[in-house]
Amino acid sequence: MLEKLTGMTMAFSRIFRATAATATLAVLLAAGVAHSTGTRYIDAPAGLTQLTPAEEAFSDAPYGVDPMVTGPTSASFKQQQADAGCDKAVWPDIPLACYPKR
Repeated sequence: MLEKLTGMTMAFSRIFRATAATATLAVLLAAGVAHSTGTRYIDAPAGLTQLTPAEEAFSDAPYGVDPMVTGPTSASFKQQQADAGCDKAVWPDIPLACYPKR
């Protein structure tokens, strides 16, 4: 009878160790996922981000403002845009010369 009990104890011990190891691994994985999700989107500390002149002028447009003018413009304004390189500018690095005076 003692040998049968020892065999059962050994089997239980193996099952318990495997279950405990799996549970520990699951807890560690969950903690790692929680930490990584909690720290994924950290904003830069205030004062460290430098806004471009276009971002300051159009602070209410977080996705940018297209410098394409759809109305009539003067030849001098078209020349001003050509001199500023507005056709190749990409938000947020768009010179304010690309926009008409507000």
